Amino acid sequence: MSFEYAIIVKNKTRLESLIERFNTKAQAKFYIERLGGNFEEYEIEDEIFRHSLNSLQTQLSKVIKNKTIDRQFVSSYIFSAKNIIIVIGQDGLVANTAKYSVNLPIIAVNPDTDRYDGILLPFNISNFIQGVENVLTNKYNSKIMNFAEAKLNDGQRLLAFNDLFIGASSHVSARYKLTFNNKTEQHSSSGIIVSTPAGATGWLSSIFNMAYGVANLFEKNLTIKHPKLKDKDLLFAVREPFKSIRTQTEISAGVIRNNTLTIESFMPNNGIIFSDGVEKDFLNFNSGSIATIGIAKETANIVQK
Repeated sequence: MSFEYAIIVKNKTRLESLIERFNTKAQAKFYIERLGGNFEEYEIEDEIFRHSLNSLQTQLSKVIKNKTIDRQFVSSYIFSAKNIIIVIGQDGLVANTAKYSVNLPIIAVNPDTDRYDGILLPFNISNFIQGVENVLTNKYNSKIMNFAEAKLNDGQRLLAFNDLFIGASSHVSARYKLTFNNKTEQHSSSGIIVSTPAGATGWLSSIFNMAYGVANLFEKNLTIKHPKLKDKDLLFAVREPFKSIRTQTEISAGVIRNNTLTIESFMPNNGIIFSDGVEKDFLNFNSGSIATIGIAKETANIVQK
């Protein structure tokens, strides 16, 4: 395949978002410092990101034509088969971009290795150009990653690179019927998290941290074990299931492997399914809706070093 254009995907820095909210940098600074915050931290973070982005654009322009788009436009951007995608930002930006990447190679760049863990960001500003050159010569290594899929009984579907949330859009209890491995229960809970292997170190890990933290009050010296999922596994966990006369808690977690999880909404309104922490990327999930959760046919192509 011959690549002709690189698309750089970035997100606003926290400082940019603050200026957007308060109109000017001075007003943003006044607001943060009046509340006792450290505005300098926002400035340093913004400066490092801008320097990294400028360096990336300069290096890339010597190798391939490119243009930069903001995260908010990714869902409506039509990527071409002749595009390479360069993501510069945090891990979540990789997840948000991958869903729309139509399996094009994604080179994920960590702009600030002192600030971001970069679990999904194998490259940095110093070495990413080698990854670009490898892709251009079709000599690159990549990791093919699977998406989770939520498919409704009306045909709508939603993909997730890291995780799906199924529940209520506010902090009220989600009501639904859950079927897994030929067993069915009615639930009242804070919702369900469905995680891919890529997302197992994210939101899902916080659920394990909470569970072990509570259990450790009653059984000391527990060893925290985080899930290690196979490539086509999904793990679901029910958040804070409540047991009552009408609701059960036996199905609180499970691994989806060559099977599916089915959830029927009992919520008259405010039911929702969203993916990868982006609440704007959602499906309504109200009474009458039935969601089938499993592995999607689509994949993401993440370039490795």
